[in-house]
Amino acid sequence: MTFTIEDITARLSAHLECALSLEPNSPVPLIIVPPEQLRAAANRLRYDHDLWFEHLNCITGVERAGGYEIVITLFSTKLSMMLNIKVKATGEEPTIPSITDIFPAADWHEREVFDMFGIRFDGHYDHRRILCADDWEGYPLRKNYQPPLFFHDIPVTVNVPGGHQIPVTRVPK
Repeated sequence: MTFTIEDITARLSAHLECALSLEPNSPVPLIIVPPEQLRAAANRLRYDHDLWFEHLNCITGVERAGGYEIVITLFSTKLSMMLNIKVKATGEEPTIPSITDIFPAADWHEREVFDMFGIRFDGHYDHRRILCADDWEGYPLRKNYQPPLFFHDIPVTVNVPGGHQIPVTRVPK
């Protein structure tokens, strides 16, 4: 059986009993799912034997003017199809449900998004930093992030063209 992204969205909407929307002009089909429906959607996509999106490729975040967007990329070998799920999170301490029990590969991806953006994954069993030091302050990919001048008495530097490193004195706006 062949499925289009519209078929998958309709099937998922019927299962979740809520309206889902598609992101137009996305190079990879993208379904927008409310945060409270994320776990049910992920579970259905993973275990529906007609769809079988069994592989989690990536979880990433992006900060937009109205909050944060988390994009989860799945792949179905049965359909030879890639699919993105977008979930929106807002607030100073944004939180969405964890899907590590549905997709074990989500473990380090969720930790990376937490480490870089401060987005918490409710139900994740190991909320520790994965890229930054445990005592690092702030979330480096947030737009309001200001890197420290020193970390444990070591100057924080940036690379500039020509292969030189200079101390960070300010971050351009």
